[in-house]
Amino acid sequence: MSAPFLALNLNRSKLLSRRGLLQCSLLQQRKFSSSVRAVAGSGRRKMSWFSRLRNTGPVESPAGLAEGQEEAAKAAILEKAMKGRQPTDLMLKCTVLDLEGNVKTISGQFKKSILCSEHGLNPRDLRKIDSRTPNLVATILVREQAFLVNILHIRALVKADTVILFDTYGSVDSRLHSVFLYHLEHNLKAKGSGSPYEFRALDSILLSVLSALEAEMVFIRNLVGGLLAELEDDIDHDRFKRLLHYSRRLASFQNRAKLVQQAIDEVLEQDEDLDAMCLTEKKESQTHTAHDHSELEVLLESFSKQVEEIVTEANNIDANVQSTQEIVELMLDSNRNSLLALDLKVSIGTMGLGAGALVAGLFGMNLKSTLEETDWGFLGMTALSGVVAGSVAWAGLRRLAQIRKLSLMNGQRRPPKRPWLPLPLRRRNNQGW
Repeated sequence: MSAPFLALNLNRSKLLSRRGLLQCSLLQQRKFSSSVRAVAGSGRRKMSWFSRLRNTGPVESPAGLAEGQEEAAKAAILEKAMKGRQPTDLMLKCTVLDLEGNVKTISGQFKKSILCSEHGLNPRDLRKIDSRTPNLVATILVREQAFLVNILHIRALVKADTVILFDTYGSVDSRLHSVFLYHLEHNLKAKGSGSPYEFRALDSILLSVLSALEAEMVFIRNLVGGLLAELEDDIDHDRFKRLLHYSRRLASFQNRAKLVQQAIDEVLEQDEDLDAMCLTEKKESQTHTAHDHSELEVLLESFSKQVEEIVTEANNIDANVQSTQEIVELMLDSNRNSLLALDLKVSIGTMGLGAGALVAGLFGMNLKSTLEETDWGFLGMTALSGVVAGSVAWAGLRRLAQIRKLSLMNGQRRPPKRPWLPLPLRRRNNQGW
């Protein structure tokens, strides 16, 4: 190899080494500058967080945030409830019928204050009429110029020449309300009956109430009767659950019917109320003397008796349901006891087999005995095992039979007592005196 070629290679190696050193120094400078920028950025971020903390104040804890959200929710609920509350001077929807039985206004808007001032009512009298929920307690309120009837689906104000029906929510287009309004118009127009205006209106109201009770009674009777007939054939979980549901519905119907009867009976017991309900005579006479309210009393008594019949029928159906439930529970208890007895019998039989196997297990041990050398050893041990198993099983089954016998004396037998006889008959024996 020549000298110039060696010198050229040495120069090339020196250049490469210098280039590597320069690249390493550049990389170190870049890393240093990036680290400096990162430190400066973190410092700026820390300073920005410190400035935010100074400007915004202390940070709330999660518990504080939860309490604040709860308070805001309570405030929103209260505001919504206050907005949804009805004002004192509420508008009521009413249907007005005049003296001739014609409908003057259908679902008209009337203020409570105007109704109270025109008809001599107190604001508390319209409180139940204004209720948005179905009424449970039936009431008949008697006032100076009118009387209020609030029974089931009917809320009415009856005067000597006007009937005002307060429209309950959801009952304007119902079939029951339409039939009642038609019958009321027809009854008010029938002046040939001789009954006063308010008595004819009350008769239509009570007749509609009675029809509603009878219709619901027939519906519940068909439901319960069909279910009881099904339970006689087969008892399952679904039918028993339906029976529980029907019994609750029947109890609710009984409560409503009893409250209707109680409202009518309360009016019958108060002669002052009966006298005040004779509005036509009081309006014509212009005096406050006692009137003959025998016609009104007969009217209320007849409806009270009919409602009492419905209550009695409902009580009979409830008694049938209760007796059916008791019988079903007794049958289920009897089946459960039979299953438990079967389980005990199987356990006793298993115990007898175990006792017999114990005898065979004793001879299965690796111990010498003289029985295996005899000819009758196998048959004898087999017979002995069977006798032991049968004896144990028989004793267990006998004890089970004794325990299953029901006795009011808790197993203590008393000697039979002779029947009581008068003194002259006690000296008589089988041969005679």
